[in-house]
This record gives sequence, C-alpha cells and structure tokens, in this order.
Amino acid sequence: MRAIVLDGPRRALRLATLPRPSVVPGQVLVQVRACGVCRTDIHLVDGELPDPKQPVIPGHEIVGIVVDRGEGAAHELGSRVGIPWLGWTCGHCVYCLGGRENLCPEAQFTGYRRDGGYAEYALADDRYCFALPERYGDIEAAPLLCAGLIGYRAYRLAGAGRTLGIYGFGAAAHLVTQIAIAQGRRVFAFTRPGDAATQTFAGQLGAAWAGGSDEAPPEPLDAALIFAPVGSLVPVALAALVPAGTVVCAGIHMSDIPGFPYRQLWGERVIRSVANLTRRDAREFLALAAALPLSVHAVPYRLSAGNAALADLRAGAVEGAAVLTCGS
Repeated sequence: MRAIVLDGPRRALRLATLPRPSVVPGQVLVQVRACGVCRTDIHLVDGELPDPKQPVIPGHEIVGIVVDRGEGAAHELGSRVGIPWLGWTCGHCVYCLGGRENLCPEAQFTGYRRDGGYAEYALADDRYCFALPERYGDIEAAPLLCAGLIGYRAYRLAGAGRTLGIYGFGAAAHLVTQIAIAQGRRVFAFTRPGDAATQTFAGQLGAAWAGGSDEAPPEPLDAALIFAPVGSLVPVALAALVPAGTVVCAGIHMSDIPGFPYRQLWGERVIRSVANLTRRDAREFLALAAALPLSVHAVPYRLSAGNAALADLRAGAVEGAAVLTCGS
C-alpha cells in the first residue's frame, strides 16, 4: 500500500510503499477514502508531542470502508466508518472506570502512538470506530473526527453561557460556531490581526462579530474557546470574560502562557484544558451532526501532497479544513 511516513521530528513526510496490514481479533482493516489534516499533525512533525511511534503514519481523521475484520469485530464488511484520535484505552484504570477514558495513562492515539490514515489502508480497534452520518460525503466527514469531536468536547466544557468567543478560526472553530448558533448563542470570532478573509468567512457562518485577536469583543464573554496554539491568548481571553466565565484551551500543545495579574482570574473565572476525547463525545457529536446538519468547508489534497497540506495549514491558508483524498 502507499502511505506517507514521518521518520522523526522536524523531517518532511515521505511517500512509501508498505505491506498491507493484517487484522487480529477485535480489529478492522479500513480502506481509507479520506483523512483530515489536523494541527496536531503539525505538532507531531515539529517534535512537540512526546514519545511518538517512529516511524509513524500520521492522520487521525480517517474515513474509510471496512475490507477485513478480525474475530469479534462488530462492524460489517463494506460499512463506512470513522477512526478518530482515541485509538485504544486500557479499560481498567481509575479514569476508564470513571468515564474519563480520555485521560487513560496507557491510551493509544491514532497517527501518533499507532499508525494512522495518511495511507491507503488503516488498522483500528473496532470498538473505537464509529458509523458516520450518511448526509456527509467522505471529504466532509473527515474533519468531524477531530475538529468536530475535540471542538465539541471543548464547547461542552465551556458551559451554557449566551456569548462565546472563539480564538483561532480554523477547522474546529467553523464547526463549533454552527453548533453554538443553532443552540441560540452569539459567537464572536477572533482571528490573526488583519486576516480579513477569515473574518469574512466567520461572518458568513453566522458569527455576530469577527475581528483580530488584538481587539476587544463588542460585549463581555460568558466563555472563550482557544483553538490557536498561542499561550498569550489566555490572558487576553480572561480579560474579556464575565465573572464565573470559563476559558477552554482546546489544543494538545500551546506555547507558554505569560504572567497576568490575579484580578483577571479573580471573580471565580476558570481556565481549563481539553485532553483528547471519549467515545461518549463521539456518539453525542455525530448524532448532533446528523441532526443539524453542519456545513463542512474542506479543501482536498492528493495523498502525495501531504507536505503541501501541512504547509498551507501552518500558514493559515486553509479556509475550514484540509483533507487528504487517499484514493488518488
């Protein structure tokens, strides 16, 4: 099979020909149709995530067709499934038993600690695969599996406030914005200063206001989601919050948070992070996506253009999400 492989930190992805994987009990083999390109993949390439599998096939927003299955796997041959970031958990630690499998210390993550979907085929634990809403094509479904899932978890943990600020308006933000508006909230979108194109995009999706991250929102925020990996945005978002408001840092990696005066945190304001996802998140979000529906903006790239897709994402040149089409 053809695959794009990362041999180690700060190295370009390379196109390789590898043996087609074989299933063991409990696994499915998926012929990949599309795989989203996530900012987490940039952090992986840049060496900002500890102890990755080396070499590794990146990619954790995988859409494909089950072509083989091991004993005990429930998904039928020919069914379309999605494979997300969370690829396996132990099932017996305090976190797994307490409904917080996203914090399992032995967890395995797709495209990081186990091979992912920048390939023609991908192996997965059947229990961590999900049926996808039929209304979304393969390219549109791929971003749902991380931008959607992690965005949904961050949104859910932000609470039920009326005004929501979103810092970093990329793949996750453009989906969360639609959910928030559908649920009667006002969204204020913050982009890189001067990024008029992204601000226009946010307005087209229904944001009540869009401006640079160096600007104040037109009214105080009940909650803020930070998708940009920029630690200096944390005190900026805090300063815009009402008392008891929450700032949710939604990325797997962020630059250091600078010091700020305690008065910005005082008033029972909260800063919290989001780590990974649970299968409950997946079931809830995919049901929501099936019901709304969401308008998914995705830019397709050929499998062989993985480096170009990462470069465009890094430069902020992708409106919505970047997706590798793995059949071409």
